[in-house]
Amino acid sequence: MVKWSVLALAGALCASQVIAQDAAPTPERSAQLVRMVRQDCGSCHGMRLTGGLGPSLAREALAGKNTEYLAAVITHGIPGTPMPPWSAMLSASEAQWIAGQLLKGFPEEQRSSAP
Repeated sequence: MVKWSVLALAGALCASQVIAQDAAPTPERSAQLVRMVRQDCGSCHGMRLTGGLGPSLAREALAGKNTEYLAAVITHGIPGTPMPPWSAMLSASEAQWIAGQLLKGFPEEQRSSAP
């Protein structure tokens, strides 16, 4: 019995490490995701993500929400509302990353200065 408990715990720890490693997108993909949130999500949630047709996505407005809940909303949308599912465009780990960024205060898009 103890042997199985130890194996189950080891399996859970390994799985959490795989999820954690998969959760961080590459710098290039991170930039794409930031741009997508600013443009696509911003069309309803406001260009500064402070609200519009959809509610504010500012850190203060999301207080009390957890990453899993927000990732589920991003992935599956909210039926009966204008919030669409983004599962066709985002992996589960990317939805988790976006949710985490929103809870931290969404980063400013890196803008390169054109010559």
